[in-house]
Amino acid sequence: MDTIRSLRCFVRAVELGSLSAVAREEGTTQPTVSKLMAALERELGVRLLERSTTSLRPTPQGSQFYQRALGMLAQYHEAVAEARGQTETPRGLVRINAPAAFGQFRLNALLADFMAVHPQVEIELILDDRLVDLVRDGVDIAVRQGTGLPPDAVARAAGVSPRHLVAAPSYLERRGRPQQQQDLATHDYIRFAWLADGDALTLYREQQAVSVVTHGRFRVNHALAIRDSLVAGGGIGMCPLWLVQDLLDTGALVRVLAPWEGAPQPLHLLSPTRRYQPVRARLLLDFLVARIAALPGFGLKGEA
Repeated sequence: MDTIRSLRCFVRAVELGSLSAVAREEGTTQPTVSKLMAALERELGVRLLERSTTSLRPTPQGSQFYQRALGMLAQYHEAVAEARGQTETPRGLVRINAPAAFGQFRLNALLADFMAVHPQVEIELILDDRLVDLVRDGVDIAVRQGTGLPPDAVARAAGVSPRHLVAAPSYLERRGRPQQQQDLATHDYIRFAWLADGDALTLYREQQAVSVVTHGRFRVNHALAIRDSLVAGGGIGMCPLWLVQDLLDTGALVRVLAPWEGAPQPLHLLSPTRRYQPVRARLLLDFLVARIAALPGFGLKGEA
């Protein structure tokens, strides 16, 4: 019996809740994975998985063995990495999850640079604004903006982007420039759909904070669409600088109500809490931490 493969399949069966899903990951068939699990159970003399027509879950003994199996796999992979030393060539697949706009606008180019340096590494980039389960979905690295990070993941700070009110000069020429915060209520305000605070907006200046109620007829769930709408003169919006720094530099957008600004937007890179992380994932994580902080509108301390 291939013990390491059996342990890996068992761990993923517990995490995914499906032998078919494990088979897809392994590039094999469901009957093959089922035979591996049956052989592992015979070897141990213990039932590890409860199977039904609709679900799969570990038995009490299986849950306990799962924790041990994680440690055994970690030690095995660490031993392999140590034996190979620094001569190991990064190869294989890295799965990344990222917010749609950031992935499309900024991350694509960074990943292309990484793959150019590491030709044997494959990357699967899933653009999704929802917070995925890293273990269940087999994600090696997740890019997350904002706060409220999951407790069951390791988070590395990659940068902070200030958030400013911006508008196109054409819009301000047509509608006038707001002189104080409450003037925003009379302007077309473009915002992200489904915000928890709705039309409420809090602005900050040093130690001061002011809440205002905005008004707008256009809400959208994609940051790049907000960017395009602002450039087209559709209204005023609060944007992180990573999204609009280039437009501010060219004058296509200008800042409104400076020095008031929104709460800065932190960005973290999440990885599973397992002790072992493949060399390819560790290298990409370090690469992204360094490169994201150097992007326009980013910095570890939130520099503009």
